[in-house]
Amino acid sequence: MKLKIKDFLAITDLNKEELLFVLKTAKDFKSGKLKDKTLAGKSVAMIFEKPSTRTRLSFQTAIYELGAQPINLNSNEIQLSRGETVQDTAKVLSRYVHAITLRTFEHSRVVELAKYASVPVINALSDYEHPCQILADLQTMEETKGLKGIKAAFVGDGNNNVTNSYIFGCAILGIPLTIACPKKYEPTKAVLEEAQTLAGKVDLTITNNPKEAVKDADVIYTDVWVSMGMEKEYEERKKAFKDFQLNEELMKNAKKKDYIVMHCLPAHRGDEITDGVIDGSHSVVFDEAENRKHAQKSILHLLLNSR
Repeated sequence: MKLKIKDFLAITDLNKEELLFVLKTAKDFKSGKLKDKTLAGKSVAMIFEKPSTRTRLSFQTAIYELGAQPINLNSNEIQLSRGETVQDTAKVLSRYVHAITLRTFEHSRVVELAKYASVPVINALSDYEHPCQILADLQTMEETKGLKGIKAAFVGDGNNNVTNSYIFGCAILGIPLTIACPKKYEPTKAVLEEAQTLAGKVDLTITNNPKEAVKDADVIYTDVWVSMGMEKEYEERKKAFKDFQLNEELMKNAKKKDYIVMHCLPAHRGDEITDGVIDGSHSVVFDEAENRKHAQKSILHLLLNSR
């Protein structure tokens, strides 16, 4: 199967069949069924306008193990920082490399880069979506719980890039999802409307009660309360989210004994999640982090070999 898309900017770029195929390919890379070096002789430019640990390392190692050359470009080291346009950067990089990844702020920047680049562009994070993270999340869910007959929950900020992609990913695959968040931090109307277009009927519940969210969940997910760029809101958000911490007391409300706990990392231990939960027996957080590499191998392999 070949992907019909040139770029991977959002999880919504994939339909259900394509998403499941990307996950299968990631699984095959992880197991060794699909061998590496499928991109031998190619180069991939990685542009970072935001700090990164997992995205940088998972992409760089994935590219290297696929036999390609990763070229790490910090934004303050290239001419984008001195006023060169995204359009010109896209056209120039397309003459040198076979794909471009961008970790940025405004989603419009990755869209513009893809518009003018003649090579595949991958969204390594924007303020609207984090599609590579959700690929790894779904891969982790599949290998631990399966993707059929499960219920997912998200506790925390209902209005950030990870939550958006999580909503869309669950909608595409038909996974019932409950989001528990404080009032004024619910998913936006635009996100909810987009989710409705993905599968006709989305089984999505929004609540302000975290105990209700985790009760019947197979997968319990959280993320930081204060995303990058929102640091000035820390004290306000800490007060708003104080009852939405994944802690031992909240987890007593989970009825299923084999539930898993997920976090995209980095975690602010003691805020959105306690040490006891993130390091506990239900946590798959570090398997989830590892799967970033395998998921990104999959999307790189498929995009560059579908052209």
